Amino acid sequence: MEHLIKNLLTQLGENPEREGLLKTPHRVSESLKFLTSGYKMNIDKIVNEAIYNEKYDEMVIVKDIDFFSLCEHHLLPFFGKCHIAYLPDGKLIGLSKVARIVEMFSRRLQIQERLTCEIADTMQEILKPLGVAVVMSGLHLCMVMRGVEKQNAIAVTSSMLGVFREEENTRMEFMNLIKGK
Repeated sequence: MEHLIKNLLTQLGENPEREGLLKTPHRVSESLKFLTSGYKMNIDKIVNEAIYNEKYDEMVIVKDIDFFSLCEHHLLPFFGKCHIAYLPDGKLIGLSKVARIVEMFSRRLQIQERLTCEIADTMQEILKPLGVAVVMSGLHLCMVMRGVEKQNAIAVTSSMLGVFREEENTRMEFMNLIKGK
């Protein structure tokens, strides 16, 4: 990968041999490996048996989970907040595992719409709850730094499964709880 990055610097009109760029191919390579490390993550290892049988039947929400990802169209970052809820049906998951699921999928080349659905679908698959809700809001540098150059445009995506899709009251309770501070 370092050779490719060195070639890219040359194609951009830079001199990859100048002092400030000598280590750039290595640094960019390591950075890209980290930013796409989600491809090497495994959901079973992330969950690590942290699913518990429990008679809890109220909504569980983990909100304001920071996420960082790379837009697959421009390889520019997008980042923001993710809010996740589920309505248990006899099983709970360790709260930190919810954030780790967000991390796994956001550390891949992504579009926010797919990222939102992957998180919701995974929560549904591993817990089999009555429903899952995911709302993400993200600032996309491909819209801020280039193209339309709109610095304050935030993309909001959602995925509602089960009772969150079927029952307006449940969906609205979630939406109201993630808005509150």
